[in-house]
Amino acid sequence: MEVKKFQTETKRLLDLMINSIYTNKEIFIRELISNASDAIDKRHYLSLTDERYHSGCEYEILIDINEEERCVIISDNGIGMNYDDIVSNLGTIAKSGSKEFIKTLGDDETKTEIDIIGQFGVGFYSAFMVSDKVVVETRSVDSETGYRFSSDGSEEYTIESIEKPLIGTKIIVYLRENLEDEDYNKFLDEYTIKSLVKKYSDYIRYPIRMNVSTSEPILDDEGKPTGEYSETTELQTLNSMVPIWKKNKSDVTDEELSEFYKSKFSDYNDPLISVFTSVEGNLTYNALCFIPSHTPYDLYSDTYEKGLQLYTKGVFILDKCKELIPNYLRFVKGLVDSADLSLNISREMLQHDRQLQKIATNLEKKILAELTKTLRNDREKYEKFFKTFGLNIKYGLYEDYGMRKDQLKDLVLFESANHDGLLTLAEYLSNMKEDQECIYYASGKTKASILAQPQMDAIKSKDYDVLVLTDDVDEFMITVLAEYEGKKFKSINSGDLDLLSDEEEKAISDLEEAKKPLLSVLTEALEGEVKEVVLSKRLTTSPVCLVSGDGVSFEMERVMNKLPNDYGVKADKILEINPNHEIFKAIETLYESGSDEVGKYAKLLYSQALLIEGIMLEDPVEFANLMCELMVKKV
Repeated sequence: MEVKKFQTETKRLLDLMINSIYTNKEIFIRELISNASDAIDKRHYLSLTDERYHSGCEYEILIDINEEERCVIISDNGIGMNYDDIVSNLGTIAKSGSKEFIKTLGDDETKTEIDIIGQFGVGFYSAFMVSDKVVVETRSVDSETGYRFSSDGSEEYTIESIEKPLIGTKIIVYLRENLEDEDYNKFLDEYTIKSLVKKYSDYIRYPIRMNVSTSEPILDDEGKPTGEYSETTELQTLNSMVPIWKKNKSDVTDEELSEFYKSKFSDYNDPLISVFTSVEGNLTYNALCFIPSHTPYDLYSDTYEKGLQLYTKGVFILDKCKELIPNYLRFVKGLVDSADLSLNISREMLQHDRQLQKIATNLEKKILAELTKTLRNDREKYEKFFKTFGLNIKYGLYEDYGMRKDQLKDLVLFESANHDGLLTLAEYLSNMKEDQECIYYASGKTKASILAQPQMDAIKSKDYDVLVLTDDVDEFMITVLAEYEGKKFKSINSGDLDLLSDEEEKAISDLEEAKKPLLSVLTEALEGEVKEVVLSKRLTTSPVCLVSGDGVSFEMERVMNKLPNDYGVKADKILEINPNHEIFKAIETLYESGSDEVGKYAKLLYSQALLIEGIMLEDPVEFANLMCELMVKKV
C-alpha cells in the first residue's frame, strides 16, 4: 500500500470542494453517475478505432446499497483508470480527466461527437459531503492490475494494487453517522436513490440499474392469498435514458407530449399548447415548452416562481431558471437542454452570458410564433388561451415602456360594444365605418355597465364600435400602443370625441358662449370637485356625464391609487350637461328666475354623474337629503 499526499493546497482546498462549492448534499449522486457516464463515453469512443476497448457486453451503471456497511456503491464498465490516471485525476483536486480527454481529440468536429458531461474535475469530491471515507476500485483497459484508491478527506490518500477481473470503476461511499440536523440514512433507502436518479440523471444515455426489493403475496393451494409475502430482489433500470426532447419532432405524438407534460409537471390536465424546439449551430439546444390549460392557483402570488428546468447533456441542473422566460410568460412550463451554457464549477448556478440570453430570446419568439399560428388556425383554442392567460399578454405589452408592443399587439383580444365574441385590433379595423377616424374604447367594471354609460350616446348614434376594457391594465396598455395601423385610440370617457359636424360644433360653441354665466355659476357651486362644467358634445339622450381631461383617466386614477405606494393621482373631472335635455332647461329657468337653488341642482347632477361612473360618494347622506329636499319642493 502506498500513502500519498494530495497535490495543491490539500486539506484547505478539499474542504472548499466539499463544503462550499455544493449547496445540496444529494448532488453527489448526480456527480458520481455523471462521472460514470463520462467513463463509458470515453471507452465507447475509443472502441470505434481500437478493438482493445470493446466491452463485449452492454454498457451500464450499477448502484448498490449496503445497509450493514452504511455505503452506497456506484459501478460502471467504462474506460477505468490506471495508476497514473488515479494520481492525476483523483490525487489532484480540480484536475478533470474529461477535459484532458477532450483536448486530445483534435479537431472541433470530433470534439462535438463525444458528449462529456463533467469538465471541472471536482464532481468526485462531492462524495465527501456525505461520507467519512471514499474508496475507488478501478482497472483500465491498458493495465493487467486493478487499483484501490482510498481517502477519508484528510491530506493523504492511499493506493494499492488489487485483483479486479472486470474493466471499469467502482466507487464506494461510506456514509457518515447521522447528525442532529443531517439524515445520512436516507441515502440507504431504495426509494430515495430511485427518486434522485429520476430527478438528476433520468436522461443519462446508459442504463442505471439497481437491485430493488419486491414482495409478492404467497398463495395457498387454492390460489388464494395467505396474507404472507415473499421477499425477492430484481434488477431494475431506474432511468428513461432517451429524453423525449432529443427525439425527432415528427416521431413524437401529441399524446406522448401530453403524457410527458402531466408526469413531469404534476398536472392532471393535458397542456393547451406544446412548443417543441431543436436548434443546432453556433448555439445548440433542445427545448420543450408547454402552456397549461388552466391558471396555476398561485400564478399571481408572491410565492410563485417562474422559470424553465435546465439540463446539460441530459443531466438535470436547475429546476427554475428564471432567466429563460420573460415575466409575462411566467405561466409557461418546460425545459431546456444545452451543452453550450456556461455553468459555474458546481453546475448549480449559471454564469450570466450571451448564450443564455440568446436562448431566452429565441424561445420567446418561438412561443409567440406558436400563439400566432394558433390564433390563425384554431381560434377556439386561442380564445381559451386568452381567457386564461390574456392578462399576462396585456402586461407584456405594457411593461418595459411598451418594448414588446409590436410583437404582442396582434395577440390581444377585446370585447366590443357591437360584437358578442372577442376580436383582434385588425378585425376591429376591418369592421370600421368609412367615416370613422379613431379606434374608440371605454373602461368599466363590466361590458353591461360600459354599454349603459351616457358617454355612449353619440357613439351609438353613429353605430361605431367601441372596445370594452375591463382589466386594470387595459388603459395603460392602450396608452402605450397609442395607435394601431395609423388609427389613434380615443377614449369615450375623456377629451373631445370629434364626432360633430362643423355646423354642430359651431352651434354648441355659440350656445356655450351664450350660457357662459350659467355655466360659471354651476362651476362655482362645484368648486374643488370639478375643473369645469360644460355643454356636452357627446350626450344625446342622457342628462349628464362626468369625463376626465386629457391625460389621466378615472380608471387610471382608480388603479394607481390601489397600489401600495400612495401616488396621489387625480384625474381632472369635467361635468358635461346635455343642452338638449329637459334638466338643463329646468336649471336654465331657475337661473333666469334668480333662484338660489341652482347650486343645489349642480351638486345633485354631479352626484348622479359620480354614481354612473361607479365612483363612491364622499357624503351619501348629503346627497340623499338634498334629493329629498328638491323632490318635496317640486311636489
